[in-house]
Amino acid sequence: MMIDKTGEHNIEPSIKAYKTARLDRIALDHRYAYYSIQRLFDIVASSIALILLAIPFLIVAILIKRDDPQGPVFYSQIRLGKHQRPFKMYKFRSMFVDADKKLADLLKYNEVDGAMFKMKEDPRVTRIGHFIRKYSIDELPQLINVLKGDMSLVGPRPPLEREVANYSEYAKQRLYVKPGCTGLWQVSGRNSVGFDEMVELDLQYIQKSSFWFDLKIMFMTVKIMVWPNSAY
Repeated sequence: MMIDKTGEHNIEPSIKAYKTARLDRIALDHRYAYYSIQRLFDIVASSIALILLAIPFLIVAILIKRDDPQGPVFYSQIRLGKHQRPFKMYKFRSMFVDADKKLADLLKYNEVDGAMFKMKEDPRVTRIGHFIRKYSIDELPQLINVLKGDMSLVGPRPPLEREVANYSEYAKQRLYVKPGCTGLWQVSGRNSVGFDEMVELDLQYIQKSSFWFDLKIMFMTVKIMVWPNSAY
């Protein structure tokens, strides 16, 4: 999937060019101007979005409780952020309350290669969960993480600690920057993209990242939320 066929920031994946990417961690940490602009935009945009989405959030919360009254509306999970710093990430709950306990029995059905778990017909997902996952509505509470500074609007997906335990040193480069709610991987096929391709797309994003590139990815994300890609 591609946003722009011309210009500096082509969003079409070019995996082959990044197979041997080696990022300069020190140089990335010293991009003060970019990170300052990014943080300011994150604060303003997430604050406005949380205000505008207050009523939709309430509607989703009611639907979640109606579908599965026993569980909470929100689901929190420890993820690893920049330089593997742990933080609590928030989502709308889209699975039954005992979903984590059933994961071990489902790992053999994993449909994605590498240190990730994805299953299209996951039996742990509730009825309303299928809907909010398809349209990425379950991810919207991560705006709270953006406001807190744990995440940015755009960046690599924040992984689980058990996933990072299986990372190569090469794959760990995607943790050199702050994770995001959306990114180049999400607008390039999402669940149809394998783990190795996800890593390459994340490294590509880090190498090309700029405020304008972030805006292009955000606009593409809105389009995908309205017309979903392969999310499940």
